[in-house]
Amino acid sequence: MIRSTARTLIGAALLCLALPAMAAAAAGAVFNPQQAFAPFNYPQPATAYRSASGLPGPAYWQNRADYRIDATLDPASRKLTGSEVIIYTNNSPDALDVLWLQLDQNRYRRDARGAFTGDAFPTEFTDGYRIESVAVEDARGHRQSVKWVVSDTRMQVRLPDALQGHGGKLRLHVAWSFTVPGEFGGRMDVNPSRNGDIFEIAQWYPRMAVYDDLRGWDTAPYLNSEFYLEYGDFDYAITVPWNMIVAGAGELLNPEDVLTATQQKRLQQARHSDKTVMIRTPAEVVQPSSRPKQSGTLTWRFRMQNTRDVAFGASAAYVWDAARINLPEGRTALAMSVYPVESAGPQAWGRATEFLKASTEYFSKQWYPYPWPVAINEAGTAGGMEYPGITFDDKEAKGKDLHMVIAHEIGHIWFPMIVGSNERRDAWMDEGFNTFIDVYEDDAFNHGEYAPKRDGEYAPGGGNPADEIAKVMMDADAPPLLIGADMVPEKYRHPITYFKAAFGMVLLREQIIGRERFDPAFRRYIAAWAYKHPSPSDFFRFMESETGEDLGWFWRGWFQHNWTFDLALQKLAYTGGDYRKGLDVTVANLGKLVLPATLEVVYDDGSKQQVRVPWETWQQHRRYVVHVDGTRAVKSVSIDPAHALPDVQRDNNTVAMP
Repeated sequence: MIRSTARTLIGAALLCLALPAMAAAAAGAVFNPQQAFAPFNYPQPATAYRSASGLPGPAYWQNRADYRIDATLDPASRKLTGSEVIIYTNNSPDALDVLWLQLDQNRYRRDARGAFTGDAFPTEFTDGYRIESVAVEDARGHRQSVKWVVSDTRMQVRLPDALQGHGGKLRLHVAWSFTVPGEFGGRMDVNPSRNGDIFEIAQWYPRMAVYDDLRGWDTAPYLNSEFYLEYGDFDYAITVPWNMIVAGAGELLNPEDVLTATQQKRLQQARHSDKTVMIRTPAEVVQPSSRPKQSGTLTWRFRMQNTRDVAFGASAAYVWDAARINLPEGRTALAMSVYPVESAGPQAWGRATEFLKASTEYFSKQWYPYPWPVAINEAGTAGGMEYPGITFDDKEAKGKDLHMVIAHEIGHIWFPMIVGSNERRDAWMDEGFNTFIDVYEDDAFNHGEYAPKRDGEYAPGGGNPADEIAKVMMDADAPPLLIGADMVPEKYRHPITYFKAAFGMVLLREQIIGRERFDPAFRRYIAAWAYKHPSPSDFFRFMESETGEDLGWFWRGWFQHNWTFDLALQKLAYTGGDYRKGLDVTVANLGKLVLPATLEVVYDDGSKQQVRVPWETWQQHRRYVVHVDGTRAVKSVSIDPAHALPDVQRDNNTVAMP
């Protein structure tokens, strides 16, 4: 997710990193090999469910939730009314006497716990969910009402009989309604446009909480961090007034009921076109003939399979365009964008489908194929927010900013929509990993049209990412990555959760492991945990096992702590006093963090020689004399000449030969 309010805080966050604080932090950093290389304690143990190799174990299980939902939106009252049937499958070994559901709309209540956790108390509220009824239907079709208890953004359903493990099933019937929040909704809202309100609807139906092998029921309340959900199939229907377009995640099942014959024809054309095809033009938005009927309501029906969630947008104001997505092994999907007339234009949302198509194709080729038949950009004021198969993006964004937000939000399809990590606890496993893959998509798009990626997520100050992250690491108050997502202050959310996590992945790929081993390993990690729930320990173990590297020192310094990195050149001397015998360079580790580095020798004739200083150098040493073979006089020596590492004191990185 990207939020404009968070981006504006990045500058303020970095301004807080005062130079005296930096100097004090550097002075207090003392490298200790025994501390840096002590055995790493993984946050979660290896079990039969999660193997020591980082793969799902032989006894791995995961529960399942399939949904059938019918909902009606009344734009005048902003009320969404719905009923759902959840087919819940208990694949765990445990009998469950209760079920837990997530009621995220209760986050907007005045008494919500989340109202007390932000930088300021909210000023606008809704009444949250109105739960009309809850009933359970057993495998024999017997249905009965049950007791439920609402606690903040959670609801406990008390079962008349325990749901048995190893495949036990039941149907849970829930009827509900709520008032859609205004733009204060953040991740969902209703916002005005020239030709009508735009409804961005997410977290809109009571959703099953996850029951897993790590905690049992994971009932962390919705404070501000995102989501953790079970996978299943969704069939859902949205009824709206006749003049509204619904852009829903998944496949539209009844185009003949909700589209004109012309729109159906154009949509079919788009399925075979690499160029954007207009489905509903700006001129047609105000024409009643662009809808198949001119009164009453229309019901839009969608299906999405093997997903953890669905969301939708609805408005009478939508311009609509589409193009084909080319996927590996000859598969295709459809990229679509819906946006108001005022967002159209070749420098703005007129390129949105182009951006969506290109980024989806890149991520699919590089990491893992996009799995669903449709991908949608929806324009509104929810900023940048991701859901399976649909993203809510800023309707005012243009050019580089629009490309950035679209690529980032659709990148979330891979993390956490395919690789289903727990955003509510480990936000860095989706925001950081996604920002990491964005870096390379930015390089690839249209021959680097908007490269390099230097937005508020990856390089907050807009400069060299290594130098930028060094500033963050110098802040003694900056939290570590291995901390609960709701414990990260807003000031540090982007610098740590997005930026530091992403830069750590870049270090793994470019400096520690190398692309040749990293890329196949990361692809296999995605494939192994697709539609499953990996923990931080699963990722750590997998990358070690698959790449052949002991990385406990990196997990400790970069993820468990916010340690600083400072290599220094302390002495240059010709071997035996004769430059023809080579050069001896004394390198010291003055920080707490360990990283491999490149030593570069510049000779008096302008030629250069590089020597790799591996991380193992520091297992027994605080300083080390590196011998460099050579037969020429030396001009200068530098450590990390490319500024690829987050060294907090670069003034000790280069020494001229006396």
